[in-house]
Amino acid sequence: MKISQKIVFVIFLFLSASLAQAHEFWMQPKKFLFTVRETMILDFMVGENFEGELWNLKKQRLVKLDHIAAAKTVNLLPAVKEGEGKNLSVTFQQEGTHLFVMQSNNAFIKLDGEKFNAYLKEDGLDEILEHRTKTNTLADSASEHYARCAKLLVQVGDRKDQTYRKIAGLPLEIIPLSNPYNTQIGDELKFRVLFNGKPLAFTLVKVWNKGEGKTFIQNLHTEKDGVVTIRLSNSGSWMISTVKMVASIDEAADWQSYWASLVFGL
Repeated sequence: MKISQKIVFVIFLFLSASLAQAHEFWMQPKKFLFTVRETMILDFMVGENFEGELWNLKKQRLVKLDHIAAAKTVNLLPAVKEGEGKNLSVTFQQEGTHLFVMQSNNAFIKLDGEKFNAYLKEDGLDEILEHRTKTNTLADSASEHYARCAKLLVQVGDRKDQTYRKIAGLPLEIIPLSNPYNTQIGDELKFRVLFNGKPLAFTLVKVWNKGEGKTFIQNLHTEKDGVVTIRLSNSGSWMISTVKMVASIDEAADWQSYWASLVFGL
């Protein structure tokens, strides 16, 4: 396999326990293409290698859970089910591209210095690592509030629309610049990453593809305009993920991070 444009494909057989604190989060359906009046069952997943494990969902953890289709937004918070797996059931009533948006409130974690530094390196949080180096705090433990911002795109019927480009107002958000369901294997697809509504430049983005029993990852970076370009090399499930960390304004934690994902199928 060729290595070019800083794109490295890795087949993950397992991940080191030392990096277990990295926590991608996503919404996972059984499939991505539906017909009108068909029902989608949705799981909330957390973990590594685009495999992860079922999130033990508690309603109080959710700030937002919306279903967006055409110009209509439906609040799904009353319909969500607590527990591990099968957290949401949605029956589609119209053709088109459908967007699901989820945001959690903060959770708390504290790591010793070595684990926190490894986590920063793994997820490309170079600014925070540089700050710890300059302030001679690499050996210090660190506390963190983290929130999750997940999006899912599915297609119902044949009619495509502009729902994919909806800006949902999440703190950290990934937006396709064209409809993934108008693409084919081999096409390029561009995404813009926004942090607090502004393009996030030169940020690590992980691009995951899962299919036929294998998981691949590309490590890319956004350009100055917050845009990252990927090539859709395979069919299956795709996830775009990134993380942004800033100093916490809450004295209960040193840092605040936001974890964003966008999942679609090809």
